Amino acid sequence: MNETIVCVVGNVATQPVYRESAAGPSARFRLAVTARYWDREKSAWTDGHTNFFTVWANRQLAVNVAACVEVGQPVVVQGRLKVRTETREGQQPWASADIDAVTIGHDLARGTALFQRAARPDAPAAGSRPEPNWETPGRTDTQDEQTDQQAPEPVPVT
Repeated sequence: MNETIVCVVGNVATQPVYRESAAGPSARFRLAVTARYWDREKSAWTDGHTNFFTVWANRQLAVNVAACVEVGQPVVVQGRLKVRTETREGQQPWASADIDAVTIGHDLARGTALFQRAARPDAPAAGSRPEPNWETPGRTDTQDEQTDQQAPEPVPVT
């Protein structure tokens, strides 16, 4: 199936709306993406046109978005672009651009974030598995003797 995959960098424009449904959790928010360019006449950066996208997140991504994404934060969103056009009664046709998000993260070029792995309810507790023994057993004197006896004679280089 042909899909349009996009990666968009912008600012969260609305508070994420989180919902639980029979299909699983979902969250949505509006993302503002403003083009910036260098204006030579003014010798300054100037804002261009702003595009707005509705970002949709599902399942665990939706839970994580609801927990840590806030209005005004810079984010990077990757997902499938879907453009819809509708005509309502007595109104002009309008279009909306939605992104069905695959991944969402904070833009670390504009700030810092503290990553915390989400706990999974079906995952076993961290202490239930024994820690593997990473130590290398020490060599004994008898092993050293056996290695010396088995080592081949060095060949002189001429």
